[in-house]
Amino acid sequence: MDDVTRWGVLGAGWIASTFCDDLALLPDHEVVAVGARSPGTNAEFAERFRVPHVHDSYEALVADPDVDVVYVSTPHPYHHDAAMLAIRAGKSVLCEKPFTLNAAEARSLVAAARAENVFLMEAMWTRFLPHIVELRELVASGVLGPIRTVTADHGQWFAPDPEHRIFAPSLGGGALLDLGVYPISFASMVLGPPARITATSNPAFTGVDAQTSMVFQYDDGAHAVLATTLEAMTANRATVVGTEARLEVDSVFYRPVSFSVIARDGAVERHEHSAPGNGLRFQAGEVARCLRAGLLESPGMPLDESVQIMETMDEVRRQIGLVYPHET
Repeated sequence: MDDVTRWGVLGAGWIASTFCDDLALLPDHEVVAVGARSPGTNAEFAERFRVPHVHDSYEALVADPDVDVVYVSTPHPYHHDAAMLAIRAGKSVLCEKPFTLNAAEARSLVAAARAENVFLMEAMWTRFLPHIVELRELVASGVLGPIRTVTADHGQWFAPDPEHRIFAPSLGGGALLDLGVYPISFASMVLGPPARITATSNPAFTGVDAQTSMVFQYDDGAHAVLATTLEAMTANRATVVGTEARLEVDSVFYRPVSFSVIARDGAVERHEHSAPGNGLRFQAGEVARCLRAGLLESPGMPLDESVQIMETMDEVRRQIGLVYPHET
């Protein structure tokens, strides 16, 4: 690789635009190609971000010799096939979360990437934010003591609209995959895969989950208490509670924010962080770092963990009875 990481964007929706807005903050990253299902969307995206190569098919995008990394930002059910297309073309891939629709698809992608010796990473951008990087260091240092409880919630209000993708079963809609992946990934980052899962939910008018609550139990006695909803704006906070101190992340925990460490005696220590943009640029920097180091996956978002997170969400879905049309 030269000094510039050249991106091809596969799928030109809202999250792709947000990602490219943040890429503009990095001098050594460039969007060189876009491919979307709609010619109009393609053209509009290319004009907005001054993308030189506009492709009318995903196949043409992944075959573009100027592309170093393919950023997959299609709706959830199409992540697997789009990422697989790029992997088979020998391209490095950053694939939006949730990584896939289910764990079987995740295992398929990981096996293919390893067989082809290409880089692959789930785009859980929160992992690489400055406050999360420091949080992980503090947890690992033992300053909080053994972790007993992790809490996290992600709730947004969406007007009931059968045309919106978050309500559409055919697009992998519902609170769990779209919003719940953030608290689930946060708990996985701190505590690893749960030994036992208890989940409850109520459906939206289209049959996808509107609100889902989860308790994860771990063999060492720790708990994760997680919630997600598309019916209300929640506090969007996260905490990591140890025997010696607790760490409270400001709202919105998955965006660039700060946090406090509160000791057992009540003493508060603030850890201030700020960053321009929406925070998605940090994952792009991690991709470039890994590629220059010759790594095929990121230690901050390992592929096996992405598979485990999908396995966890599969079990939650089994318990709440959430099945998508593609799986029937």
